Amino acid sequence: MRRAGAAGVRRVAMLSVHTSPLHQPGTGDAGGMNVYIVELARRLADLGIEVEVFTRATTGGLPDVVELAPGVLVRHVDAGPYEGLAKEDLPAQLCAFTHGVMQAEASQRPGYYDLVHSHYWLSGHVGWLAAQRWGVPLVHAMHTMAKVKNAALAEGDTPEPAARVIGETQIVEAADRLVANTEEESEELVRHYAAAREKVAVVHPGVNLERFRPADGRAAARERLGLPQHALVPLFAGRIQPLKAPDVLLRAVALLLEEVPSLRQRLVVPVVGGPSGSGLAKPERLQKLAARLGLCDVVRFQPPVEQDRLADWYRAASVLVMPSHSESFGLVAIEAQACGTPVVASAVGGLPVAVRDGVSGFLIDGHDPADYARVLRRFVDRPQLVEELGTAAAHHARAFGWDASAAATADVYTGAVQHHRLAARA
Repeated sequence: MRRAGAAGVRRVAMLSVHTSPLHQPGTGDAGGMNVYIVELARRLADLGIEVEVFTRATTGGLPDVVELAPGVLVRHVDAGPYEGLAKEDLPAQLCAFTHGVMQAEASQRPGYYDLVHSHYWLSGHVGWLAAQRWGVPLVHAMHTMAKVKNAALAEGDTPEPAARVIGETQIVEAADRLVANTEEESEELVRHYAAAREKVAVVHPGVNLERFRPADGRAAARERLGLPQHALVPLFAGRIQPLKAPDVLLRAVALLLEEVPSLRQRLVVPVVGGPSGSGLAKPERLQKLAARLGLCDVVRFQPPVEQDRLADWYRAASVLVMPSHSESFGLVAIEAQACGTPVVASAVGGLPVAVRDGVSGFLIDGHDPADYARVLRRFVDRPQLVEELGTAAAHHARAFGWDASAAATADVYTGAVQHHRLAARA
């Protein structure tokens, strides 16, 4: 039975312009934000808040409306050609997308939506106009920020354009509430975008603890995936692009094999995911790097997989490696830990919150492959570390359930409604 929703909020228009919650994470621009929207919407519906997610139609023949779950609808909006549009081309389609959102609302009774929740800056601009037109509050989640990404660019990566910086600044000013994944992100909003502190609420993302769990263990998962039982398996899972730095893992593995040549016979390095973002410019770059480093016999490139299969890859791994240059939170790290797998990650963004250094994994300052090789060597020298840290990782991840995230988000909605009413009276 559903409980009552947040005070004054019965139905939310959730906006995700550039990526659909129905898309496979790890493909194109689909990633952690897709998982975030799906899981949050489901849990909000369980709390009695209906959610309608507006997203751009990317193939012809899609139904106008799809039920994702009870109380959660996905609305496809025609805005530009279905295929061939990169994320960087989408600002030119925001007018068309906004028109589609307005049309959908106009067919309903007045006051149909009580609040707009936009995700990423493109959606924020549509949400800004929709919220003003409907006379409702705007809640916005950045997910990533141009100024933060540009300050931590990978070598050869493309900086975010000035237009995005301007757009994000405008949204920060317009929103009634801003949702940050961590305290650090909250401070970045204040420091880089002059956000009013009282408008920023910290809500940690969650993990689906029913899907991501140790289940029948590492040995069974390896048998299902055809992996050697006694191999060291450092896993990369996510979108393949410079920002995520999978090249750091490959270079670290090459250094590790120089130190311990005999390890080659019991080493498997899965890379699960597809090219995305700036990585699409050179989609075969990582495979060519693996060849140059002499790693073709140990690296296994796997296409993106659905969530249940991804959970098996996490379980099968000895350790998940996340050398990212920037992460607003790092859902992949929590998912892997929930499956009982420790994480080695860069100490950036939300990863110091997602990973307990020395307890559920290890955090590394910087992106020097030699540093990652040294940490991976620990798992070679002390194989029991996998189980020791993995047990602690599963315990750590249990604090990040989506139910808590949804309840905190509902509280943010209540605060946004109250702020909006006070502003209207003023």
